[in-house]
Amino acid sequence: MSELTKVEEQIMQIIWQMNGGFVKDFIEQLPAPKPPYNTISSVVRILEKKGFLDHKAYGRTHEYFPIISENEYRKFITSSLLKKYFSGSPRQLVSFFAKEEKIDANELSEIIEEIEKLKNE
Repeated sequence: MSELTKVEEQIMQIIWQMNGGFVKDFIEQLPAPKPPYNTISSVVRILEKKGFLDHKAYGRTHEYFPIISENEYRKFITSSLLKKYFSGSPRQLVSFFAKEEKIDANELSEIIEEIEKLKNE
């Protein structure tokens, strides 16, 4: 799996939200000014080449659907973030957010509770 560009990720977010569809459907979900059909069609084909999508053909029309879930990509991108910027340490990541995002003690307690629940599952 590879990281998506900003535009690819924007299109994948739409596709995940819709659980697939046609290029025209994806364009409808984009903010104005709407990009040209060919632009989005090219991005969708790139996503297919990267292994994120597959399609069903109806003549010359293609219906695209995700083959990598949003959660799978989230795991991949989070792992990548940890390795690149936090030496693979979740503790460093949480510490960074605690400092930079001004996470208060209550939020940290809630995070700890969630981690404890996950350990017990």
